[in-house]
Amino acid sequence: MDVIFPPAAPVIVPTSDGRGFPVHRIYCVGRNYVDHAIEMGATGREPPFFFMKPADAVVPVAAGSVGHIPYPTQTRNLHHEAELVVAIRTGGANIPVEQAARHIFGYACGLDMTRRDLQNEMKKQGRPWDIGKSYDQSAPIGPIHPISATGELLKGAISLSVNGQVRQQADVSQLIWSVAETISVLSQAWVLQPGDLIYTGTPAGVGAVLSGDRMDMQIDGLGGLSVVVD
Repeated sequence: MDVIFPPAAPVIVPTSDGRGFPVHRIYCVGRNYVDHAIEMGATGREPPFFFMKPADAVVPVAAGSVGHIPYPTQTRNLHHEAELVVAIRTGGANIPVEQAARHIFGYACGLDMTRRDLQNEMKKQGRPWDIGKSYDQSAPIGPIHPISATGELLKGAISLSVNGQVRQQADVSQLIWSVAETISVLSQAWVLQPGDLIYTGTPAGVGAVLSGDRMDMQIDGLGGLSVVVD
């Protein structure tokens, strides 16, 4: 069959051991740290909820490099959200919590960039808020570190600074829904596939960045991710 135009090239994220991880889908978990849930107006351990970003929203940033993203259109309130990202090696449906780690390829530092004013306006109107979350270049990510090298990541400091000033600081052990629980719940609603990325939620301290600002985030054992807003 003739195709109208060539298909887009796959989105590839580098791994810490020099390979490439092709991205299938991006799932994101909302309000998954208690303090962030409170700052966003929620309380308690609510059932997990998810939104998605397109695969080509990814902005891979190599180790030791500084990534660049443009200040996006239509917003005056661009927010940073530092997150642990989980990369899926083997998919499946209805994955038990105790078997979830078997499906993980590795972990990375990631930023869920958010056009907060657009997101909030859609919330007020009771409309989907994809325009606030799922826009172009909204998902910077550092190298993926294989679980075979890191072990299952159950704890570790996570932090983000803007122009050298700490904004976000927590530990991934403080996730309301653990990585294993998140994988299990996700796999009940979607059949997870090799290449899926899961942005697991952000700690408190989200805030605005402007053109020229530099964001530096770290997670213990995963190195860092540095991104400048152009």
